[in-house]
Amino acid sequence: MNFHCDLSKKTCIPCKGGVPPLKGEALTQLYQQLGQGWKVVDEHHLEKEYRFKNFKEALAFTNKIGALAEHEGHHPDLLLSYGKVILQLWTHKINGLTESDFIMAAKCDEV
Repeated sequence: MNFHCDLSKKTCIPCKGGVPPLKGEALTQLYQQLGQGWKVVDEHHLEKEYRFKNFKEALAFTNKIGALAEHEGHHPDLLLSYGKVILQLWTHKINGLTESDFIMAAKCDEV
């Protein structure tokens, strides 16, 4: 069973706050469903670096992620530089991770 695919088929749900960020086993279970290259940093955010041949390809990827973020209502932090894009995800309203962060990460891998 491809869990990564399952995550990418879900829809991000806007966080209204009032829920605790994911920690421990709940966080680990979702992390194990992501594709390669993702890191959980301090149980606070997800991060992945995508590599490209040049700036133009990295920019095109960034624009696709931006369109996806608008569609999902879930906006990552993006660092664009020559030949790479670093993507960071967390739910700002609770200053930590929710299932929607993992859903968005899986969707970004499909772009």
